[in-house]
Amino acid sequence: MSRSRRIALPGPLLALGSAVPAGILRRERGALGYVGSPPPRPPAALKRIVIISLAVLLFLAVSGLLARFLSVENTERDDDLALIQAQARGDVAGMLARLTGCSRHPACVATVSANAGNPRLRRAGPVKILSLKSSTAYSPTGSSGQTRLAWTVIGKLPVVQCIEVRRSGNILAGVSVALLSLSAPIPNEADC
Repeated sequence: MSRSRRIALPGPLLALGSAVPAGILRRERGALGYVGSPPPRPPAALKRIVIISLAVLLFLAVSGLLARFLSVENTERDDDLALIQAQARGDVAGMLARLTGCSRHPACVATVSANAGNPRLRRAGPVKILSLKSSTAYSPTGSSGQTRLAWTVIGKLPVVQCIEVRRSGNILAGVSVALLSLSAPIPNEADC
């Protein structure tokens, strides 16, 4: 003896009539998503999804670390430019604020004061960096060294100076940059 129920079915199931055996009703409802859950995915497909998800997460993590590491070069360039702009204005306080620990060393303060007062270095207009060669560039861990910086203001002769730079940290925790000192001008072809 078959049990039947009278229900109102949506769409294509209306053609089945008003009395539908219970087994067909369950099968049709499942097909429409009314009852039960979708069939389980095969293990191979699930494994593939997990592997792809892990690969995407690894790619994002490596990309984030690489972007943070490469941004250190821009940070040093921006810091160097701000220091040279303060020097071109003759701003001793601005230069000392950008040189870590310089104000505690009389020789460093004397060099900063001499540079700020040097008429060859005092220039009006936007400062342009012509060349920047850092011995600490792309160091994955902390290091110290000299950066050779050639700069000018359009219409003036170029100036070359050396900046003592210290990088600290590592690629995972992040690398920070500190400018320690700024030399007097050196000959244009000279190295630091």
